[in-house]
Amino acid sequence: MEQRLACGLHVVATPIGNLGDLSARAAETLRRADLVLAEDKRVSAKLLARAGAKAPMATYNDHSSEAERERILARLAHEAVALVSDAGTPLISDPGYKLVRAARAAGHAVHVVPGPCAAIAALTLAGLPTDRFLFAGFLPSRAKARSEAIDELAAVRATLVFYESGARVGETLEALRDALRNREAAVAREITKLHEECVTGTLGELAERYRGAAPKGEIVIVVGPPAPAAEASDAELDAALDSALERLSPSRAAGEVAARLNVPRKRAYARALERSR
Repeated sequence: MEQRLACGLHVVATPIGNLGDLSARAAETLRRADLVLAEDKRVSAKLLARAGAKAPMATYNDHSSEAERERILARLAHEAVALVSDAGTPLISDPGYKLVRAARAAGHAVHVVPGPCAAIAALTLAGLPTDRFLFAGFLPSRAKARSEAIDELAAVRATLVFYESGARVGETLEALRDALRNREAAVAREITKLHEECVTGTLGELAERYRGAAPKGEIVIVVGPPAPAAEASDAELDAALDSALERLSPSRAAGEVAARLNVPRKRAYARALERSR
């Protein structure tokens, strides 16, 4: 007979498509939990059956009230409660962070059982830089808000990762192309499932491919970082420094201009000293 789990909240990552990706530790945690919190109990019932878990389930999602959260917190002191999402790692574009934060604030133990995450899986398929990336979740559905959100990310020097529905992927790719131009990108779908695919190309090519052709399944869009900006010429650097030196010391002017023109601060400071003499 398996021992009881330690009391507290256990955040359990679940498969994103292939039930064979359920880890032995995740299955054991679900079997030993006193309660399983699920976004959709119908979805999680299949997972619990696969794990051989018979714990009762309760719904916890974006619509859960503060009163429901308080009832869960009251159980954490003497029970082991597992939190799962419909697919992947809880809290990654899924509900749960408020519960984790509240559990910690109340002094309850929080444990993690790591595992599948669609964003990370898509990064491994895309063949784009992975040394620095930003997960941006779902973009807003309204065109204006979506454009504003993309504009905020345009200068981020990292690979960008978005979740999207099949129905909206075409218009989202067009918005990304319009704002970010023809960066390298990838569209991954049905990750770990029978019809898994990852289509790569420029944002323009991908926008054209998916225009009016909504693919099935959950979508992850991966967009490569911007190309390195050309370093400013001496003339451009001097003009910017001359303007900054009218109100700042050489050191502060160099720092401001170096950040704005994306040049080494050492170079900017040396020129600032020359221009200030």
